[in-house]
Amino acid sequence: MVDKQRYVEKSSYRVSVLKAIGDDVKIPKKIASDSGVLPNHLSNVLRELKEKELVECINPEVRKGRLYRLTEEGSDILDRIE
Repeated sequence: MVDKQRYVEKSSYRVSVLKAIGDDVKIPKKIASDSGVLPNHLSNVLRELKEKELVECINPEVRKGRLYRLTEEGSDILDRIE
């Protein structure tokens, strides 16, 4: 867990995305606008956070309108870095 927290803290983009999602379920466009991360960078950040199991897509079968939320571990890390 500490390693994942360090991983998140090494990138202002990762921190911003976790904070933008928070306790909500959001589409990438809303995450991008709330976090200030450009949409073309956001997909990479979301992919990295999904690989670390800090963010999950709750409807991966759809192409448009995917919904993302923090996992329990992602939420715990966000609580520690805020």
